Amino acid sequence: MMNKLALPESSTFPGKPMPPTAECWFDDACILDMDYFVKTISGIKAKGVRPDLVGSIIAHYASKWLPDLSGNDTEKGPMSLQESSPESVTVSWMKKRFFVETLVGILPPERDSIPCNFLLRLLRTANMVGVEPSYRAELEKRISWQLDQASLKELMIPSFSHTCGTLLDVELVIRLVKRFASLDEGTRSGIAVVKVAKLVDSYLAEAALDTNLSLEDFIALGAALPSHARAMDDGLYRAIDTYLKAHPGVSKQDRKVLCRLIDSRKLSPEASLHAAQNERLPVRAVIQVLFCEQSKLNRHVDWSGSFNGTRSPNPAGLEAPVRCMSKREMNAQQMEIKKLKEELLRVQSQCVAMQMQMEKLVDKKKGFFRWKKLGIMPSMKSSVSVFEKIEEEREANFGRQTPIDIKPKPVRPPKWRKSMS
Repeated sequence: MMNKLALPESSTFPGKPMPPTAECWFDDACILDMDYFVKTISGIKAKGVRPDLVGSIIAHYASKWLPDLSGNDTEKGPMSLQESSPESVTVSWMKKRFFVETLVGILPPERDSIPCNFLLRLLRTANMVGVEPSYRAELEKRISWQLDQASLKELMIPSFSHTCGTLLDVELVIRLVKRFASLDEGTRSGIAVVKVAKLVDSYLAEAALDTNLSLEDFIALGAALPSHARAMDDGLYRAIDTYLKAHPGVSKQDRKVLCRLIDSRKLSPEASLHAAQNERLPVRAVIQVLFCEQSKLNRHVDWSGSFNGTRSPNPAGLEAPVRCMSKREMNAQQMEIKKLKEELLRVQSQCVAMQMQMEKLVDKKKGFFRWKKLGIMPSMKSSVSVFEKIEEEREANFGRQTPIDIKPKPVRPPKWRKSMS
């Protein structure tokens, strides 16, 4: 005989404590009838039970039917759809589709009533069995509300579309992040934005390993959040470096566009040192990183000098730091500055040499065609140019000495020395 789900008295009387989880609401047999479960959930909602408790009941019930929704692949409930009577794959998928659509329809409308990781697992199953687009849109909207609570493991949803060439559903994550970024500032806190930024950077580092990931999708996901979302850009730099490793055929122009996502001022000293020696980055990005790091060190030295009394950047009064830098730390800092300056000079010398080489090649090509047209060999170019220069100077000097320009000077009689005799 089928056991029925009974409501505890605490759901009717708010004064009594409610059970912390939904485990005590179920026995081993649980409920085998989906329609009866929907009616029971409606009755629970009518009793005024907290939305988070209703959500825990739904999550527990769903894990009994689909072990994939429990987050533990080894756990299988007694009434799992995967262990039902032998039937065709199509019938099994239709049952799963009906089950997922039913669960989405009875979810509490309140935010944070369902754990975000459970919603992500439900969305993964929904994409796999091909539920209606309206149900997927509802799940994506609810996930974007609490995306800061998601884990990287649950966010890595595979792509079940035949038109998408990537292993992961990157377009889905782009939609989730953009929807989260479009929420009102009162809805999402600053801490939530920082958490989502770290999650996006970790996801990009994993998705960048896929050789089929397009540059447009990578840039769209990396730029989906505002610039103030990342306090440090080390995670984003790691993802970009991973993408350049997995995609060695990226053009120079695309590398420049990719490096524009990074703010050099937000890189740590370790990341800046790695970027200065990274041959995969364009030269302009490396020089910008070196300049930013040098300005940081100079600013730090200026402020440390102001604390010693040489300068006073704050006339109103600025408290001295509690701990002064030791001589060993100052020496290490000076060595780091010296290394960065040497690296900067090396990169600058390389840029100058490349520029001079390009100018020589351009001048050589232009000179060859010009002198060939006049019937003069390129070897005679220097001598002819010297002769032309001498001729121009002669004409210029002759023009300045014309009678019109020359004014006669008055002739003065010589002064005779007086005789002493």
